[in-house]
Amino acid sequence: MPLGRTGLEVSRLGLGSSFGAPQSAYERAYERGVNYFYWGSLRKDPMGSAIRNIAKKDRDGLVVCLQSYARFGWMVKRSTESALKSLGLDHAEVLLLGWHNSEPPDRIIDAAMALKEKGRIRHIAISSHKRSLFQDLTSDERYGIWHLRYNAVHRGAEREVFAGLDGVEREARPGVVSYTNTRWGHLCDPKKTPSGERTPTGTDCYRFALAQPAVDIAMCGPDNDEHMSQALHVLEQGPMSADELDWMRRVGDHIYGKDLTSGVRDGAAAPAMR
Repeated sequence: MPLGRTGLEVSRLGLGSSFGAPQSAYERAYERGVNYFYWGSLRKDPMGSAIRNIAKKDRDGLVVCLQSYARFGWMVKRSTESALKSLGLDHAEVLLLGWHNSEPPDRIIDAAMALKEKGRIRHIAISSHKRSLFQDLTSDERYGIWHLRYNAVHRGAEREVFAGLDGVEREARPGVVSYTNTRWGHLCDPKKTPSGERTPTGTDCYRFALAQPAVDIAMCGPDNDEHMSQALHVLEQGPMSADELDWMRRVGDHIYGKDLTSGVRDGAAAPAMR
């Protein structure tokens, strides 16, 4: 499917680099059609080896997202060039400017645009924990992709981000990538599940995120082959039913209410703002 106004053809799942799945699991995922590979801040060699191997065979089918937390323009350039060198690539499809809770200063976006003009990257993405920032960036065509947190516990993006994209043609809006879909694994922890409810699996968490029409990609972080299998099972499942969505919300509401840090994690003053 197209990733918003970037026109990139992507899978509904994305894979993160910070986890422990073996190289073979990443390559198996690619063979199943998962092509969005997120080379984040914690980079483990199994994914790097998989990217290098896949790129030798099918570079055009691979969508590589490099993340930079750099806060100086020269560091954006250096970190991007270093990541490309480590992966043996001459370009990346996406440069993600990580964790900006206000619009990036000119020195950051200018450095990213310079890399784009040189062909070292194709598109610029931004991630933020401040959901209201995205409202100000909807029409800013410099940003082709948004990375944001969304899960059954923290659903504020439904109101503060997704609602603003209603009625906007996919080709005219940014692509949307959701992360922390399992809420740091809490949604899959039986100890945190309310009595009488089934504990969600990773598959359930990714399906919940993808039930939102605005979400193009749900990021997953497989630690092993089994976790990868759970993630890939999403590709075989249809949309969540209304009953399944209600169940996920009940579990999410319970976890939110039991965790005293929920409001802080959410950047909200009260649970009603989740």
